[in-house]
Amino acid sequence: MKWYALTKDLKIISDKIYTEVDSNTTEPFYYIPGALQVGKFDFFIVCPATGNTVAKIVSGIADTLITNSVAQAAKASVPVYVMPVDHVEGKQVTTLPSGEKLELEMREVDLKNTSRLSKMKSIHVFFSPNEIEDIFMKYLKN
Repeated sequence: MKWYALTKDLKIISDKIYTEVDSNTTEPFYYIPGALQVGKFDFFIVCPATGNTVAKIVSGIADTLITNSVAQAAKASVPVYVMPVDHVEGKQVTTLPSGEKLELEMREVDLKNTSRLSKMKSIHVFFSPNEIEDIFMKYLKN
């Protein structure tokens, strides 16, 4: 959010914003995975999910706030929505925070991990941030 100067926009739509300072800092995050596990949230969204995060999730590694939260939510059958960044075969062009374009070649291992992710119980894969509103609306209607 900070890289793309979107923090101000995020504060407009939510008064509860949590950011991980580093891998050793748990306050106030210690309760999020547990709260997911006991059903205090209706669903959990990971957007975007890097190739590293997806690889950890499909391998059962839960050593970050995000991967631990996904693991605990999935164990409790809380729906998890994940938007992996690596999902289209071939070369892709992305935009850096500076506005400069960068061409990346998607790795086969990352594409396979995205496929594996889509087959996991309680995990729902989506491919565009435009789908987030529909996810929220699904739960707001209930």
